[in-house]
Amino acid sequence: MKAHVSSILLGVRDMEAAKRFYVEGLGWKVQNDFGISVFFESDGASPVGFYSREGLARQVGTDQEGSGFSGLVLTYVVRSEERVDEVMAEAQKAGAKILKPAGALPWGGYGGTFADPDGYVWSLGYSDQGTDQPYAE
Repeated sequence: MKAHVSSILLGVRDMEAAKRFYVEGLGWKVQNDFGISVFFESDGASPVGFYSREGLARQVGTDQEGSGFSGLVLTYVVRSEERVDEVMAEAQKAGAKILKPAGALPWGGYGGTFADPDGYVWSLGYSDQGTDQPYAE
């Protein structure tokens, strides 16, 4: 198996609320809305989509009622500290819960984290240390 993710599906409790958060709040563009699932334009990266939490759990054969930290963090790397601050502000305005405000990181970078309305954790970051980082923008 290659180190590759073909798509990322997030199980959401309220499809319309999730779409509002990402579309109106963060400016994502819907590529396909199939009713039971929604996929966003990915700009060449792995596509990100939503599926109902109950339906996705049933599809993969697990219980939808998990609790606490799942061990999954979605990472978004940008090209400046200013852009980290901008995205954090966009997310907060859209209804995200700020888990860790943007600031200096122990390894020398700059970043912060937030949780979307379904609790998915997004880690935003910037570092001037590397030149071959997988920049989101």
